[in-house]
Amino acid sequence: MNVYRHVEGRIAALLETLKAEGALPADLALPVVEVEAPRDPAHGDLATNAAMVLAKPARMRPRDIAELLKVKLAADPEIAKVEIAGPGFLNMTLVPQVWQRVITAILTEGKAFGGGTGSGETVNIEYVSANPTGPMHIGHCRGAVFGDALGNLLDFAGFKVTREYYINDAGAQVDKLGRSAILRYREALGETVGEIPEGLYPGEYLKPIGAALVKAHGRALLQKPEDEQMAIGRDAAIAALLDEIRSDLATLNIRHDVFFSERSLTTGGKDQVRASIAALEANGLIAKGRLERPKDHDDGEWEDREQTLFKSTAFGDDADRALMKSDGSYTYFAGDVAYHFDKIERGFDHYINVFGADHIGYIPRILVAFAALAGGTVSLKERRTIGGKANLDILVCQLVKVMRAGEIVRMSKRAGTFVALRDVVDEVGRDPVRFMMLYRKNDAPLDFDLAKVVEQSKDNPVFYVQYAHARAFSVFGKSLDLFPDLTRESAAVRNADLALLSDPGELQLIQQLAFFPKLVAGAAASREPHRLAFYLYDLSSNFHGQWSRGNDSPHLRFIRPDNRSVTAARLALIAATQQVISSGLAILGVEAPNMMR
Repeated sequence: MNVYRHVEGRIAALLETLKAEGALPADLALPVVEVEAPRDPAHGDLATNAAMVLAKPARMRPRDIAELLKVKLAADPEIAKVEIAGPGFLNMTLVPQVWQRVITAILTEGKAFGGGTGSGETVNIEYVSANPTGPMHIGHCRGAVFGDALGNLLDFAGFKVTREYYINDAGAQVDKLGRSAILRYREALGETVGEIPEGLYPGEYLKPIGAALVKAHGRALLQKPEDEQMAIGRDAAIAALLDEIRSDLATLNIRHDVFFSERSLTTGGKDQVRASIAALEANGLIAKGRLERPKDHDDGEWEDREQTLFKSTAFGDDADRALMKSDGSYTYFAGDVAYHFDKIERGFDHYINVFGADHIGYIPRILVAFAALAGGTVSLKERRTIGGKANLDILVCQLVKVMRAGEIVRMSKRAGTFVALRDVVDEVGRDPVRFMMLYRKNDAPLDFDLAKVVEQSKDNPVFYVQYAHARAFSVFGKSLDLFPDLTRESAAVRNADLALLSDPGELQLIQQLAFFPKLVAGAAASREPHRLAFYLYDLSSNFHGQWSRGNDSPHLRFIRPDNRSVTAARLALIAATQQVISSGLAILGVEAPNMMR
């Protein structure tokens, strides 16, 4: 049961009645009615601005429409009170039975409560996509957790989600990786290689790859041409590091459905880069021309030459973009264009890219390329394309600062220059990492304190939420001593007299549970899984608060030895609370424990 949609539907029906009665213009197009919870609970349970939205198209004063709607709402048996506020807001108080039905719905629907109705629209989410040139670091961690939780959220909301990792296994960076692997190969053969040359990868994580090359080839690689050595070293390093990346991600319970190779765009008898350029050319978006020297570019490296250009300025970009160099080779950007062209051809309804903060400057050209290939327009402010075959949203995860008791943690010995993802997970555990990576909006910087995330206190959100779930479980254990038949699944609890849940704290908790379906829908639409983390903390806080009120006032305790009926009703409320916390934590990819250690 979605109380918000239920009331929105009733208001929409009343507006149709007012049209039929001639109180509103017969040709008035009715907008989608929206109902929200007032910021101040004293203003009622729910509020709507429907009268204000309708005023202009109806050519009426908002308050006059509100008066008409108030009369109709006052006659509704589910509305206990309705008042007009300000220029035309309508504040409504529902009868308790409406809220109490939410408990029945949660217990009946179980894990499905709050989920989508199954629109079935397809979504491709590409996230992490770190270059396979080293271990995963904490910066990758945030994008990985965010993308995975967003996928869970969209799946729960009724979308069909494909999770994708784009492997950058072509270009200069992986060539450097190959050369670095060969250095470690020679080192494993007993050579003294000295300090790793600048520009190559110095991390010790390449030493096992060098040893593996010795095991596979002996000294035979030394007899091969340098470019062949590099290719063998590159492929071996990419394969090994991809295995390690998958393993690192698995520690966070993150898995992808598709690992898409950049090299596959131009191998296996196809050239998807050329196909994407042809698609742009068919729309008149390819030209031959020269580009101005980029700002801050080294004059000694700049070559003024004619190139094949994508007319990205036609879509709002600040400059046209090169796709082919004068020697016929493709630019790095051309590969990204081809990759998105390939994704479009696979025919999803929605596309989402999760970028790190270091890629913000690259966003406009990706958006305009996607819009040119899929049709539609670009909103650079919203970082999305609109219209055409499908939409692309680009979401940014800002930087993570790792700390320990307020002091910055600077590096991992194994990785050499950064904090490795696995080191963090090994130290504090998967659940604190996942929850805290989502306990701040993705595009805001995040301080991750290794000491604070393992504290057992209200100041540690993941502990506080998990403790609420465990506490709810413990209540049922304690109730069995007095009422052995009042189990979570028993008919006595599921069919309890919910009219006995009349305390303001109980009703507030129920109203918060009722908000879960609206929260899920809104978070999915806005691509903001952090909303769920905040919601779970607030819900847990209310649950713990009601527990504490029972300690102070015995008649409010969850277990009433003198009143089996009240106990059954409150156990139903606890079971519903536990279910919503469990569902929410599952979306975030965090365990819902029945016991805290």
